[in-house]
Amino acid sequence: MGELTHFDEGGASRMVDVSGKQSTLRSARASGWVKMEPETLSLVRDRRLAKGDVLEVARLAGIMAAKRTGELIPLCHPLGLDSVEIALSPVAPDALRIEATVKLHGRTGVEMEALTAVSIAALTVYDMCKAVDRNLVIGPIQLDEKTGGRRGHFLRPTKAADSPGQVVPETGERGTDPTSRTVGA
Repeated sequence: MGELTHFDEGGASRMVDVSGKQSTLRSARASGWVKMEPETLSLVRDRRLAKGDVLEVARLAGIMAAKRTGELIPLCHPLGLDSVEIALSPVAPDALRIEATVKLHGRTGVEMEALTAVSIAALTVYDMCKAVDRNLVIGPIQLDEKTGGRRGHFLRPTKAADSPGQVVPETGERGTDPTSRTVGA
């Protein structure tokens, strides 16, 4: 594991200086889940909730959040993103999967923007559904893939999980330390 770059030699917080880095194409893909009662997901799919079209409002909220990540998270660089795509998909009778893909040509990565987009989209789903379902659960939210930059390509090594609660074998970033985790539990 490397050193933390958001602190100087004296331990003071700082925004990392990226002025010496090359501008390259960078992308990040993150995902998360919102687990809910099957009846709630049916209302969402059929656009029958009083607050409106949950999927479209959550998509817009995720896009807006990605664009404002530098204002929301201290020490994140404000970035002029090239694209943000949000996909919301029912993947089980009681689970909605959210995926964000963010791209830019720049000097720093967009992982936080993708994670922020998924987080805010999930919170928006929660807000719009909470009146009819008190058992909503958000998570896990994770970085699935990133490209570009000094460290190159990262792809989370998992078996495809179709629903929260499924146990998925996983290895570390360099293919070591096999573990298992429960998705969405």
